[in-house]
Amino acid sequence: MGGYYNQIPVVLYFSFLTGKSKVLPGLLNENGELTQVKVYPDGTFDVLISAKNFKGQQTVWMKNYDANGDIQSNLALEPDEKKHLIFARSIKTSNNMQLVAGVFGGRNSDYSRGLFLASIDPSGAQQLRYYNYGDLENFFKYMKAKREKRVKERIERRKIRGKRTRFNYRFLVHEIVPYKNQYILLGEAFYPRYLSTDVGSYGSFFSPNSVYQNAIIRNGRIFDGYHYTHAVVMGFDLNGKLLWDNSFEINDVRTFTLEQFVKLEIVNDKIALLYLFENELRTKIIQNDEVLEGKTFEPIKTKAENEIVKKEATDLNKLDYWYRDFFFAHGVQEITNPGTGKRRVFFINKIRYH
Repeated sequence: MGGYYNQIPVVLYFSFLTGKSKVLPGLLNENGELTQVKVYPDGTFDVLISAKNFKGQQTVWMKNYDANGDIQSNLALEPDEKKHLIFARSIKTSNNMQLVAGVFGGRNSDYSRGLFLASIDPSGAQQLRYYNYGDLENFFKYMKAKREKRVKERIERRKIRGKRTRFNYRFLVHEIVPYKNQYILLGEAFYPRYLSTDVGSYGSFFSPNSVYQNAIIRNGRIFDGYHYTHAVVMGFDLNGKLLWDNSFEINDVRTFTLEQFVKLEIVNDKIALLYLFENELRTKIIQNDEVLEGKTFEPIKTKAENEIVKKEATDLNKLDYWYRDFFFAHGVQEITNPGTGKRRVFFINKIRYH
C-alpha cells in the first residue's frame, strides 16, 4: 500500500504469513512522486519514484525489494542533459532485462515533450531512447483532418530548416504488455480544465489523487476535472527500438481522478482498444500502425429488447480487466420498461472480444 507522509512517498509492506507490517526502507529520504508499485509472481516487487537526482534533474528511481520487503537494489535512470523524466512504468523481461517506459519534459514542468524507453541489463547498464511527440506517425490522428494536416506540415517545414517542433502534453503511461517479439505500450493524453468564478472561497469539496494536481481552486478558478483527448499505442522491439505507433481518440470523457480508461486486448496480431462511456462500449481495431476497423459504438443493453437504457455520462460506469481475455463493464443504469416504468440498477456485464 502506497501513499505520502509530509509529501514524501511511503509504501507499507504487510506479510500475511506473520501478520506484521513495516514501512519499506529506502523511501523516507526523498521528496517525489510515487509512480508504480510493480509486484512479480515470485513475490519480489519494484517501487518507482519520480524525484530529482544529485544533479538536480528529475528522473526515475527504481527500488527492488525481495518477497520479505527488504531492499535489494536502488537504481536511478540517467537521462540526457536537459531532459527530465516525469513519470514511468516498468516490466521485467524473460531474459532478466528490465524495461522502463515513461514521459520526459523540461525542468520543473508537468508537461511532457515525448516518451522514453529505457532498457536495463542485469548488471545495471542502461540505454535510454527518446521519442518526441512530433516524431510519431499517428500521434495526432485524434485531431480533425484539417488540423492534423496543418500540424504535420508545420513539423515538416521545421525539419527542413533543421529545427524540431516541440509539443507539450500531459500524458500517463499505463501498461507495457509483452507480445511475441514486441513490447506494446499503452498511454493516454489528458488536460485539466478550470472554470472561472467570482466567488472568493468554496471550501475543499474535492481532492483529486494525481501525480500532477492537488488543488481544486487556483487563482479564483474551480477545477472541472481531467479531460482525455486520446490513447496512444506503441510497439517496441526487444531492444527498445520503436517499430510503430497508433492512436485512439477519446471523446467526451471527464474524470476527477487520473485513471486508465482505454483497455487493450491482443488477438491474432490484432489489437482491440476499448473504453466505456455513456453506457456504450467504444472500440477500435488496429494492427500495428494500420486501422482495421474504425471507431464503433456498442450499447450495453438488458436482455429485454423492449427496454430502453438511458445514455448518461457518469463516473460510476467503468470497464476493467477481469481474467484471461475477459473484461467486465459495471456501473449504474437508468432503464425504462413500457410495462413496469423506470428503475435504476447496478449492472455487471462480462465482455470478450472475438
